Amino acid sequence: MSTVWVRFGDARDYPIMVEPGNLKLLGSLARTRIRGKTAFLISHARIYRLYGRTAEKSLRSAGFTVHKILVPEGEKTKSLAQAESIIGRMIARRADRTAFIVALGGGVIGDLAGFVAATYMRGIEFIQVPTSLLAQVDSSVGGKVAVNHLRGKNLIGAFLQPRLVVSDPSMLKSLSRRQFRAGLAEVIKSAIIADAGFFLDLESELPKILRLELGSLSRMIARSCALKARVVEKDETEQGLRAILNYGHTLGHALETFHKYRGYLHGEAISVGMAGAARLALETGVCRQETVDRQERILRQAGLPVRGRGEPVNAIWRIMQTDKKVREGDNIYILTPKIGHARIFKKIGYFSVQRVLKAVLGGVGGWKNIHG
Repeated sequence: MSTVWVRFGDARDYPIMVEPGNLKLLGSLARTRIRGKTAFLISHARIYRLYGRTAEKSLRSAGFTVHKILVPEGEKTKSLAQAESIIGRMIARRADRTAFIVALGGGVIGDLAGFVAATYMRGIEFIQVPTSLLAQVDSSVGGKVAVNHLRGKNLIGAFLQPRLVVSDPSMLKSLSRRQFRAGLAEVIKSAIIADAGFFLDLESELPKILRLELGSLSRMIARSCALKARVVEKDETEQGLRAILNYGHTLGHALETFHKYRGYLHGEAISVGMAGAARLALETGVCRQETVDRQERILRQAGLPVRGRGEPVNAIWRIMQTDKKVREGDNIYILTPKIGHARIFKKIGYFSVQRVLKAVLGGVGGWKNIHG
């Protein structure tokens, strides 16, 4: 089993366990990390049908009492209303501060369940069991938990590190091809911003990854998690360095918000956002054309879009101004001078951004490939 540690040098340290089939070990792994005896398993019906009974059986066999809470599927579930509903059900079960939450699902479930864990009785323990590629390589790692507001994504949230992440790559075989490819966007992002060698390996290993070969998947997931862990350890609450993990996210989140979280999967929106960031780096003289070409090429090979759907530039620009990464009225832009290196820029001209938005939002590059 591959184990990646996220280390802060105190009680918040936790392991990410990556191994095909390790969902069956959830209970025994939790026993080594959790002090309480009552688990609230939060998921939605489709994921529960696939994995919920296995998770419950493993937890119960390790001596835990398990209460399941199922919520609706989809991004709209990440709301204060849904969080309040879950908390009400926990109160009805008389959950105290020794209770813990198990988030069984993709990024939406992980964010929502983690937000509940961060706020219930001022914070209880939780475990991430990510079932999508996006969650396994990104949202389950680092302790960012949140719900959405009508004005933007993840505007209401907290930082709460999980006690354990149990990542089972074999779960990814239940994803649609579109969902799997969307998850690859965050893997590619990690390599672009922090590891040129990893990016080179992805360029050669992508066919095996797209065939869902478990060995390649496990190595890819562990390596992505290790990259994110190193950044999170240095900047847990996103005061500086951690902002590089938002590469492509300012534009990507604006696209999701504009479409009311329909039309784009998260990774698809981030893919368009990365293409925009690459072109902005070229526009401002930060990188060469080759750096843009390599990024767009691997995104297209992964079946991801690199152009928008003709969204109005001014509307997207206005949404970008409400992004939580805006500091003192200025957008924070993450740009890549070369593959494997990212830098934070604050002062970028309005007209440069407008030219890039017009170029990136005007086309439909890549969309014909994503529905397979």
